[in-house]
Amino acid sequence: MASNDSDVTAAPAGAAPAGAPPLIGVTTYLEPARSGVWDVAASFLPRAYLDAVTDAGGVAVLLPPQPVTAEIARGVVASLDGLVVAGGADVDPARYGQEPHPRTGAPRTDRDAWEDALLTAAIDAELPFLGICRGAQVLNVALGGTLVQHLPDVVGSDRYQPAPAVFGEGVVTVEPSSRLAAVLGDARDPLPVHYYHHQALDRVADGLTVTARSEDGVIEAVELGSVPFGLAVQWHPEANPADRRLFAGLVDAARTHRTHRTRRTTA
Repeated sequence: MASNDSDVTAAPAGAAPAGAPPLIGVTTYLEPARSGVWDVAASFLPRAYLDAVTDAGGVAVLLPPQPVTAEIARGVVASLDGLVVAGGADVDPARYGQEPHPRTGAPRTDRDAWEDALLTAAIDAELPFLGICRGAQVLNVALGGTLVQHLPDVVGSDRYQPAPAVFGEGVVTVEPSSRLAAVLGDARDPLPVHYYHHQALDRVADGLTVTARSEDGVIEAVELGSVPFGLAVQWHPEANPADRRLFAGLVDAARTHRTHRTRRTTA
């Protein structure tokens, strides 16, 4: 019996079928891991990121650090509809011309190089992206900005990272005319957030606009105006299952990006 596929739209070779969930790449670590009798390095990412992407209607694709060139990064980006640069270890201070602070973590140069290349390629391709915590810092450094290496030296407390594996809680004020405010939809009120960072953006790179700050003035969000969707936040939106607006905004932008890309390739 012949099947009836009249409700399925054929896609060009190499393209996702119409209506398929957007593919969202999420950067990861390479970390020691134990599974049964095995003790090996493995791609590691907290499940909260995966849940946030899938709750918003996307499909998460893990992107572990690996040898990278600009060509490789362009190829990876061309296969995705959106990108999340996840939280994690401190960015190597050498990348922004500083010596390490005593409290700055050991550099993870493999991940620094991988995420820098992916972000550069994403910006060139206008691929929608969302940076989270470390992701905001990587974005700022990749574009020529610098970081505060130990935030307690500036604010006088550990409120942004109160204890190992314990989120700080606070509120941020969002610029009402920003793309971030449009994604959140109710930026007139202070936004409750989960913090976990001991570093922060210092000199903001050219092209980035500050769009949210904490109660004591720490930069908590920036956006890149030269692309359709380029947001980065210092807080951890994946830690709040009740609020998926940032991920929904990314997934919506990813759908639009894929539609426009498909039209260009079939024109």
